[in-house]
Amino acid sequence: MNLRHAIDTYRGHTIPHVRWVEHRNRWFAISGVLILLSLGGLLFRQLNFSIEFEGGAQISYTPVKPVSPDQIKATLHDHGIDDAEVQIVNGKSILIRMRSLTSEGVKASATIRRDLAVQAGIDPVNVNVEDVGPTWGSEISRKAAIGLVVVLVAITLYITVRFELKMAIGAMIALVHDVLITTGVYALTGREVTPETVIAILTILGFSLYDTVVIYDKIQENLETQSLVARLGSDGVVDLSLNQVLMRSVNTSLVVLLPILSLLLFGGDTLKDFAFAMFIGVGIGAYSSVFIAAPILAVLKGREQRFRQLEQRLSDRERIVSRRAGAAAPKAAPVATTGEAAATRATARTGAAARPQAKSKRRKPPAKRKRR
Repeated sequence: MNLRHAIDTYRGHTIPHVRWVEHRNRWFAISGVLILLSLGGLLFRQLNFSIEFEGGAQISYTPVKPVSPDQIKATLHDHGIDDAEVQIVNGKSILIRMRSLTSEGVKASATIRRDLAVQAGIDPVNVNVEDVGPTWGSEISRKAAIGLVVVLVAITLYITVRFELKMAIGAMIALVHDVLITTGVYALTGREVTPETVIAILTILGFSLYDTVVIYDKIQENLETQSLVARLGSDGVVDLSLNQVLMRSVNTSLVVLLPILSLLLFGGDTLKDFAFAMFIGVGIGAYSSVFIAAPILAVLKGREQRFRQLEQRLSDRERIVSRRAGAAAPKAAPVATTGEAAATRATARTGAAARPQAKSKRRKPPAKRKRR
């Protein structure tokens, strides 16, 4: 493919000819590896939930005087807190995570804030304390799980009514694929899961569904064309449909990814949490719509009786055509002329190529003149 053809394909002027369904085992293997890595991260590293889900207290401030994590832990130990996590963010800010300040064995939060502020050389007002009870965190987790299940059920019903059950199955597998890999990336990287992450994942499901519906709509349109189905079969129709909408999916994904990337690079902490989940999810969603949802639909469609009979007829037709071509091949071989046969025999006798003899041309005798 030259550069001109690649540009025309990107702009949609030329339809590519990629056999997506033929290489479906390759796509499924890649997704299987990604899912296994994600499950491994969820089982062994687990998710790093924020205090909104687990409950607890989070204290953040920027000290003026140099202070070490050991000094901060010693101050917290004086208040009965021995299991606090102290982190230095960006080389200057302090982030402390511990159990809720309202739990037993913990003194008043105002005293803790004052002692930390004196130690850091700042005003107590500049020490940000966020305290979330464990009951509120479990309630948020339960509502997030219920919301995810409701969304998946609603999407399944919509695609079943709009298209058919097989397309709903393919879309659900692609959505579960996207959620597993996105959460697996969070587990492997150790990034904190916040309520913004849940919002981003729900947004990812909507975007992935949009791309899948566009592809499924084109596939259904081509499957209703009897001439295409009779000529290409179910797998060929899926390949043609994917090639027709491929550049639309790629361009749509790029348009969405570029502003998300700008938020990820230049946004604040809250925006970065949202943008990170969106960036991973949109990329995985675009991949699953093309490489997972459509090939799974081709597999399910290929099991229908009418498509199996059609594939059998197409296979029989190809065998007949190849058999006729093989039978016609000997007849098409050129027959050696007499001169060529003589040259071949002369070569066999002397070991050198014989020159073809020129045909002798007999000159006609001159016509007799009549006497007057």
